[in-house]
Amino acid sequence: MSDTIRYKRVLLKLSGEGLMGDGDYGIDPATVERMGREIKKVIDLGVQVCLVIGGGNIFRGISGVATGIERTSADYMGMLATVMNAVAVQSVLERMGLDTRVQSAIPMPTVCEPFIRRRAVRHMEKGRVVIFAAGTGNPFFTTDTAAALRAVEMGCDALLKGTQVDGVYDSDPKKNPNAKRFDRLSYRDVLANDLKVMDASAVALARENAIPILVFSIGDEGAFADVVQGKGRFTLVEKGE
Repeated sequence: MSDTIRYKRVLLKLSGEGLMGDGDYGIDPATVERMGREIKKVIDLGVQVCLVIGGGNIFRGISGVATGIERTSADYMGMLATVMNAVAVQSVLERMGLDTRVQSAIPMPTVCEPFIRRRAVRHMEKGRVVIFAAGTGNPFFTTDTAAALRAVEMGCDALLKGTQVDGVYDSDPKKNPNAKRFDRLSYRDVLANDLKVMDASAVALARENAIPILVFSIGDEGAFADVVQGKGRFTLVEKGE
């Protein structure tokens, strides 16, 4: 492993919407392929990587509620969408020569492994990419919370959130050209100012376990590899002074 690596074991959180590319729904093969190349660069550095992927490109539980589906059922439908995304990303990564495992919080042994913490850790130690699917396995919890939970369980050095922008802003920079960007924030800043980094329970879980959150643009070539080396543009969320 290179001496430049700052974070040796990381969890990468990707949104389901990030897999759509320029589309309005589903999975864009070219986008997933590009993300796969970014992940491979980091694996080639010797970093241990696990993933949590949202399901919003296929089904969002909260939007399902708006259409009249009962909340618990809608959330389970969203969890199943994350399994679909995980299997798609696994296929791309394995085509690139990366050994990959999908572990689901909802057991479905025909499709993937059940989530077993010790087995997942062992996979990572062997250099395999582990993709955690189906959130926490419980309704009323987001994939952000699942990402923070798995990062803690895996003993990750950092939780990386790959977004469409290069950090955390005080408002949407795509809508507000004067939005202020932050290089560094405390967990308290994020919660007190309701900054849209991750949901409050995910941030609180990361704070309680002292896991830094790094927010960066997954769309920028080489950004993921830069971030694990402490380089490039990102917002670091950690314990304040």
